[in-house]
Amino acid sequence: MADFKAFLPDSSFALDVSVEDWKGAIQQAGERLVASGFTTDAYTEQMIETVEKMGPYIVIAPGLALAHSRPSDAVLGTGLSWVRLKTPVEFGNKANDPVSLVIGLAGRDEQEHLQVMSAIAGALTNKEKTAKLAQAGTPEEIRAILEG
Repeated sequence: MADFKAFLPDSSFALDVSVEDWKGAIQQAGERLVASGFTTDAYTEQMIETVEKMGPYIVIAPGLALAHSRPSDAVLGTGLSWVRLKTPVEFGNKANDPVSLVIGLAGRDEQEHLQVMSAIAGALTNKEKTAKLAQAGTPEEIRAILEG
């Protein structure tokens, strides 16, 4: 069982924020990773560059983007950020746009990156859980749903 409190602390949440576009959404996810001590600002830039180079493949399910980049010196610790958008934005992924939830993922190495990714994916492939997550009002509620 993943310890969501450790890699998803209160400081990593931004709920019902307004952004102009996908870059703003990733910027918010990056700011929460920085605020939680998981990354430097350079990692936020790397996440944006990844989408610019590779396209919107980070939009992994309807309404959900998993913003990340490769492990690098900009990653100080493994963790997540959770950004729920007030108004969904387009990333350019026809199958899964628009996006209303952006999860920022920072992994110190490939193994930690994959461990955190699989823990979060398990919760997000459950339609009942995703519906509850969209309504949850606090970091505590969100963690409880993810762990439940």
